[in-house]
Amino acid sequence: MQEMILILDFGSQYTQLIARRLRELNVYCEIHPWNKVPEYGEEVKGVILSGSPFSVRDEKAPRPDLSEIKGKLPLLGVCFGAQYMAHNFGGEVLPSSTREYGRANLSFVDQSHVLMQNVSHGSQVWMSHGDTIKILPDNFKVIASTKDVQVAAYYVEGEETYGIQFHPEVYHSLEGMEMLRNFVKDICGCKMDWTPQSFVEETVAELKEKLGDDKVILGLSGGVDSSVAAMLLHKAIGANLHCIFVDNGLLRKNEFQDVLESYKGMGLNVKGVDASSDFYSALSGVTDPEAKRKAIGKVFVDVFDEESKKVKDAKWLGQGTIYPDVIESVSVSGGPSATIKSHHNVGGLPDYMQLKVVEPLRLLFKDEVRRVGSTLNIPANILGRHPFPGPGLGIRILGEVTAEKVRILQEVDAIFINGLKEDGLYDDVWQAGAILLPVQSVGVMGDERTYENAVALRAVTSTDGMTADWCHLPYDFLSKISNKIINQVKGINRVTYDISSKPPATIEWE
Repeated sequence: MQEMILILDFGSQYTQLIARRLRELNVYCEIHPWNKVPEYGEEVKGVILSGSPFSVRDEKAPRPDLSEIKGKLPLLGVCFGAQYMAHNFGGEVLPSSTREYGRANLSFVDQSHVLMQNVSHGSQVWMSHGDTIKILPDNFKVIASTKDVQVAAYYVEGEETYGIQFHPEVYHSLEGMEMLRNFVKDICGCKMDWTPQSFVEETVAELKEKLGDDKVILGLSGGVDSSVAAMLLHKAIGANLHCIFVDNGLLRKNEFQDVLESYKGMGLNVKGVDASSDFYSALSGVTDPEAKRKAIGKVFVDVFDEESKKVKDAKWLGQGTIYPDVIESVSVSGGPSATIKSHHNVGGLPDYMQLKVVEPLRLLFKDEVRRVGSTLNIPANILGRHPFPGPGLGIRILGEVTAEKVRILQEVDAIFINGLKEDGLYDDVWQAGAILLPVQSVGVMGDERTYENAVALRAVTSTDGMTADWCHLPYDFLSKISNKIINQVKGINRVTYDISSKPPATIEWE
């Protein structure tokens, strides 16, 4: 069984970062709400307690039962986790007289202690707390301090129990990775051998055992997640995987045929279904963004269900759900989150089709999915593809969607995206696209007056899509692309560039 670190989440905005840093150290880990600790055995090598928006002094603050963990397994408390242990085991935590938020420096480091090996005096760390540990329990000993915080880190005598007041998981803690490495390698004894190749081998073996000779249906989108999920299932069950790639008429120019050929070249058993007329009919007269999304989702369910019925005796629905979606679906209070991503729920499709669900990527972050895809030799044109919204160009056409508007936007989008690739800018951009505006403006071409449509170009940088900044593309590039669009796409006489960041704007316009 794969060795792992268990992370108990108290609602911190940084909890996912802890997991990502451990994964970067080739250590497998899982995040679970503090009040829903799973049963575990010898595979768990250590436990990390996350930060929290609560104060340990709050009446409604989390109060985990650590009786089966503390003193029995290596334990590391981060921020709230460190304060909770000090507070719960006989110390005192009070509001800080000098609160620390942001950068701080360690004025004292006990480098002889295993957790602080290779951590420098003066090392920059990242603080985010309003309380401070004023008094430590008797057997707790300080191993790091800052100018304003005496207890920046501690250990418990006679136990492998540790607390850190700052956040080693954020990049601003410059030697935070050293501390995490010291914990998982030297204290927990992890082998640090969890790699994309080992994930592929373990997952394929598990899928073979779980699925046997059963048939699985999977909806392909042309994106990274569904493509990697498909290849893992393909390696496990071969022709018993039946992939369906639906053309909703809202894909990029030539994308349906190009991606379909790529899938067939990967050896996948895939069927392409052109249902564009059904989607256009459902969108006729619809202008509200949410109504458009629902219309597109409903038609997809209907088309997918109809095609799925042609696969006799199918028992499973394959999905490309990834770990952030799993985490976001369970809050630290145990209730469902309001931020579950609709394209991973597929509009209630599992209940609708009465199929069991298999999600081979549900424990991977996005960057890990791409590394696994590289191990599986998935073509770069799929693996390196920018994120593309499930409703496609339907939410990049403001107002009613028609076949003619889709044609115009496909032409504009192709010029923009191909231009990014030709000028070596595509990989510097996290997501890019064009938006057809419900605006006409006066222009002049030759000696003639025109009254045609305007488009907006959008390009952003991001790591996870939660926040994003507009890309500072070269003016010469934007000038060239604008001229190409206006000269080559009939119906467009004005090009704008969106310089809004998220927040306050969103990446997509609808």
